[in-house]
Amino acid sequence: MKIPLMRKAFLREEETKKALAAFILTADRLSMDIECKKFENKFAQYQQSKHAVLFNSGGSANLAMLQALKNLGKLKEGDKVGFSALTWATNTMPIIQLGMIPVALDCQPDTLNTMSNHLLKRLETTNLKALFITNILGFTGDVDLIKQICEARNIILIEDNCESLGTELPEGRTGNFGIGGSFSFFVAHHMSTIEGGMVCTNDDDFAEMLRIVRANGWDRNLTAEQQQKWRTKFDIESEFQAKYTFYDLGYNFRPTEITGFLGQYQMQFLEENITKREQNYLRIEKVIKENSDFVHLKHDHITTLSTFAFPLVCKTPELRKFYLDKFTEAGVEIRPMIAGNMQEQPFYKKYVTELYDMPGANMMHANGFYCGNYPELLEEDLVVIENLLKK
Repeated sequence: MKIPLMRKAFLREEETKKALAAFILTADRLSMDIECKKFENKFAQYQQSKHAVLFNSGGSANLAMLQALKNLGKLKEGDKVGFSALTWATNTMPIIQLGMIPVALDCQPDTLNTMSNHLLKRLETTNLKALFITNILGFTGDVDLIKQICEARNIILIEDNCESLGTELPEGRTGNFGIGGSFSFFVAHHMSTIEGGMVCTNDDDFAEMLRIVRANGWDRNLTAEQQQKWRTKFDIESEFQAKYTFYDLGYNFRPTEITGFLGQYQMQFLEENITKREQNYLRIEKVIKENSDFVHLKHDHITTLSTFAFPLVCKTPELRKFYLDKFTEAGVEIRPMIAGNMQEQPFYKKYVTELYDMPGANMMHANGFYCGNYPELLEEDLVVIENLLKK
């Protein structure tokens, strides 16, 4: 590919790899330890949240959030959990895996996202216990209004913010509107730790349970005060006994010290990364706005647009085929509009019986695609993309 989806594993890749090599050669320990904690603290400070809990992937972070809510008694089997129909599998599969009922909400093509009116429409016929929204490709809906609706109706709001790190509204950063927000540090995302994920939250009990869920259900990564609480509750009489005591359902979702080191190192470039992505997008958007073949995306409610990619929504499937062929012939790597309408995925049809009409998600499923946006795009790359988007 002349213009791949992502050119490097890391921003400033050579420098980062040298620093990583030096770290590995001198580190006393590579399993989860102090570097992971340092990254958590640094990321929480950036995200302006009270807690950040590091995981081995963004998908693990999503599953851990739902498991933690179930362990805390906030969700149970049979509860209906709403989700954005245009999303990624790891946002939806945990709902099914934990015995809850997924309920799709439509999305608006010119924002890419589930909007408050979609939530209100679904609530006319369906009672939701939780809503797991996805902030799509750096864009987001009117999540401030969605939060207000959820608070008024006692619906637990969770955000999958894996594609929108750094996006801001006047009301705050995406990932901060619900009880928790997940982030991904997979190589193709805003910043990379190769694999890795995070959950940010301001809820003390939720953060505590996430740390239990992350490590098999034990208490080793809790504070001394938290450990004492759990040990007293279950009559654990010694540190020896506590080593292999499991308090609630969990997994091995632990990251490594390599994840923690890389996260800290890459964070020094994060603001530059986000700024460049926004500049790239606004440049390409000028060409898109001159072409009537495309739906023009709205983002005037967003103050910082930290785009994951260049999302493109054509007005017809035929137009999409035309542009897919153009991009492919030019050597530009492209992808579908993430997983499209999740209700059309094979796993979803296997496990879920109640399907809903999704005109917006269907339109993006049939008409959408994207190509990569990242700081390493060269001037000649941007010119190629601009020319491909001209009518």
